[in-house]
Amino acid sequence: MSRRRLFVGCTAGVTGAAVAAWAFAADDSPLNWYQSPTVSAKTDRKKRPLPPRSEQIKNLQAGHTYDVLIIGGGATGAGCALDATTRGLRTALVESDDFASGTSSRSTKLIHGGVRYLQKAILQLDYDQYKMVKEALHERANMLEVAPHLTRPLPILLPVYKWWQVPYYWFGIKMYDLVAGDRNLKSSYYLSKNNTLELFPMLKSDNLCGGIVYYDGQQDDARMNLAIALTAARHGATIANHVRVLKLHKTAGKLSGARVRDELTGKEWDIKANSIINATGPFTDSIRKMDDQAVREICCPSSGVHIVLPGYYSPEHMGLLDPSTSDGRVIFFLPWLKGTIAGTTDLPCDVTHTPKPTEDEIQFILTEVRNYLNPDVEVRRGDVLSAWSGIRPLVSDPNKPDTQSLARNHIVHVSPSGLVTIAGGKWTTYRSMASETIDAAIESANLKPLFRECQTDGFLIEGAHGWTPTMYIRLVQDFGLEMEVAQHLAKSYGDRAFAVAKMAAMTGQRWPVIGKKLHPEFPYIDAEIRYGVREYACTAIDMIARRLRLAFLNVQAAAEALPGIIDIMAEELKWNESEKQRQMKMAADFLANEMGQMVNRASRDKIPINLNKDEIQTYIKRFQIIDKDKKGYVSINDIRRSLKNYGEEVTGEQLHEILREIDTNMNGQVELDEYLQMMSAIKSGHVTYSRFARMAEMEEEHHEKEVLKKQISVERSGGGL
Repeated sequence: MSRRRLFVGCTAGVTGAAVAAWAFAADDSPLNWYQSPTVSAKTDRKKRPLPPRSEQIKNLQAGHTYDVLIIGGGATGAGCALDATTRGLRTALVESDDFASGTSSRSTKLIHGGVRYLQKAILQLDYDQYKMVKEALHERANMLEVAPHLTRPLPILLPVYKWWQVPYYWFGIKMYDLVAGDRNLKSSYYLSKNNTLELFPMLKSDNLCGGIVYYDGQQDDARMNLAIALTAARHGATIANHVRVLKLHKTAGKLSGARVRDELTGKEWDIKANSIINATGPFTDSIRKMDDQAVREICCPSSGVHIVLPGYYSPEHMGLLDPSTSDGRVIFFLPWLKGTIAGTTDLPCDVTHTPKPTEDEIQFILTEVRNYLNPDVEVRRGDVLSAWSGIRPLVSDPNKPDTQSLARNHIVHVSPSGLVTIAGGKWTTYRSMASETIDAAIESANLKPLFRECQTDGFLIEGAHGWTPTMYIRLVQDFGLEMEVAQHLAKSYGDRAFAVAKMAAMTGQRWPVIGKKLHPEFPYIDAEIRYGVREYACTAIDMIARRLRLAFLNVQAAAEALPGIIDIMAEELKWNESEKQRQMKMAADFLANEMGQMVNRASRDKIPINLNKDEIQTYIKRFQIIDKDKKGYVSINDIRRSLKNYGEEVTGEQLHEILREIDTNMNGQVELDEYLQMMSAIKSGHVTYSRFARMAEMEEEHHEKEVLKKQISVERSGGGL
């Protein structure tokens, strides 16, 4: 590192002169519109302020000619933007939704080389598979190096239930270590049965022979994607989310730009570019058809569903790999942000902007999880806190005549008009994919970069420069933040956590001094909403799904926190009441459909009522106590009155949320059959907890106390006579 810094100091002046000469040689005007990067300072924190979205849009509308226009703001698109701008290319990126809104935020959260690909490489003597694993292992180490705040090494247990599998799996995992070489995270090791159960106590012990532990990386995928995009912006790239490409322009048969529309304002304009890169994942073919309507489709989309279970399903610092599920696919079972993530499925699907998890896919994952956990751990359908589907963009290679076989790795293709398409691949190799893509763009469009070679290997991203593992202590000491909140901020924002903390409101309590929580069960605070707007969050969905990860962790908690989040965003973005209601509806639809809330509810409603007579009588009694006016249903006013009885004041939106969780026919009131259905679902484990059910129980207790008080009062009065 010291040699690198010495080199930085020696070359700073030369680089500056070269940048200036290059800028004045550019054929675009005005000459000073593009802020060229100082790539030699790649390990130093960039001082350039992050331009607001309005300024980025203004730059896109100014009529400049960019060297590259990247379509798609997922991991690969953001990686292309960072690679291009750090080579000195004038770079623009547009994304029709939000950064990481598609597959890049819906991954298994692993940074891995691919254990099963190495197995195939060895068994089939496949050198291409070996090279793919070797590349991925290098990129795994690089990601942990350049974003230490967003990544961590994670031990993963491979339980072994047959003695002959012990040497087989041990050899395969040791080969994984060997291929990683000096980029290996930590060495794998074998565990006896007792030691395996000590580290993973919820594991099924019957016939267990032992376990093999190996290491891969884990990340917060959406925030990693965003950090890469923000790093590109700080180094000069013009990036904008919620900007859709409508058509591609050609001049003399070659691509020369695109027509785009700001989805927030509806305004349309043209962007000129010498090269256009298609990095749209599952939507690859839609952009290719803008270039050539007759082109053959290459994307074969596959649905990968994940679910989130409570944290007690797995140890906090160890994951589990199921190498042979009933459908032959590997399933991971991993701790993530205090929860447990399980997945994934692999089923053909249609390309859509709103993929939804299905009950069959959720049940498949739960069944596989049950196979590995001991009988003491009852795997309940109601423990599914969130569920989502990501579309895996498997592709056939258009560079080869045989388009029937799917590419195991990524493909880069340049069309006759110059459209550079990058498709396939995986999260871990986003950087090498981007490097190959920019190489192709430079060659096909004859671009003149300041640096011919890729600059991003070892390039620290947003938040990494000043981060240390104990940085959160300074946040606690300097700002008076709760420790869990400080740890969360440090891990999510790195050295930018101090900027977030400065925006936090006073709590009015002795401790913590600042940082009002958005939801009592999670460490997210008010300041993150204000900072998230500066990170280009434009909608409530952007905020709950990708700036915060609340929607992915607990869909019900996200719904409960939503009104407060929208209120803060409204202050920052000057939303009126009408816009706030629109944002609320869009976010509620997103949670219901894409984050599994609706499928969770549908699962509950299909359960037959399995209550005995005594239970039914108990619940009827509770229902009638709440329904004081004998209407035959419970209204929102009944709920408000009941909550007041035991001293709990809630907002109107919170009342509606309590009503919505049980109001299955969506008529704004709770009938007796809906209440009994809920209690039956709780009894069967399809629902773990209901605020309405708890309220009814407390109301019954309150009612009995009142009755008892009256009896005592009457007895005392009678005794006095």
